[in-house]
Amino acid sequence: QVQFVQSGGGLVQPGGSLRLSCTAFGFTLDHYVIGWFRQVPGKEREGISCIGSDDGTTFYADSVKGRFTISRDNAKNTAFLQMDSLTPEDTAVYFCAAGSRYSSVQGLCIIYDLYNWGLGTQVTVSS
Repeated sequence: QVQFVQSGGGLVQPGGSLRLSCTAFGFTLDHYVIGWFRQVPGKEREGISCIGSDDGTTFYADSVKGRFTISRDNAKNTAFLQMDSLTPEDTAVYFCAAGSRYSSVQGLCIIYDLYNWGLGTQVTVSS
């Protein structure tokens, strides 16, 4: 079965850190770009970070630049999002996705030819 399994969300205090993981089953991540998206109720899902497949180039939305780090371990078929200096504004459901390529549109990451989405993991930043 082709799917992403996400983990690492939860409740954290402002200023804290979380590391999200996204592991692919049933397919190989090597040739796909990976994106991390987040969504809050009543708003559209937005692409906050993407990483290339071959060259590992990265993109970050301004809202997370300098605080979040995207990475991938193809040997483990897994992508990661390290989130530091979290604020309440980072509270959202976070999703990973794989596709053929990405680009930046209006300061957000867009993935083309989407292949698969994770089911999402809740991140809550609150004291």
